[in-house]
Amino acid sequence: MRMEIRGRNVEMTEELHEMVRKRFQRLGRQVSDLATLEVVLSEERNPSIADNQIAEATFHLKGVTLRAHECSPTMTHSVHELAEDLRRQVKKHRELRRARRRTRKIVGKLRGRPAEA
Repeated sequence: MRMEIRGRNVEMTEELHEMVRKRFQRLGRQVSDLATLEVVLSEERNPSIADNQIAEATFHLKGVTLRAHECSPTMTHSVHELAEDLRRQVKKHRELRRARRRTRKIVGKLRGRPAEA
């Protein structure tokens, strides 16, 4: 999996970069090597907004694009919630693909048999 991490209004320290990479590493094992993940970390500078640390992700898989957006007072919590949200989406996508494959296999077997009277 290819990963692109960017920051908007946030200083991208090596520690922050490594935290994001480590958090999404497990997710990368469940998808193809051709999948791309774009993570954008930003900070809202309006003092009236309590959840000012924003993490957004776009996950490009074969045939589908998954998106997630999380806000919280700390960047660590935002990244954690973002990873969990994408993990749920990838799991659901994989289960749907598996169900489709099983259904096609069953229908193919049924079509191959002669119709019974």
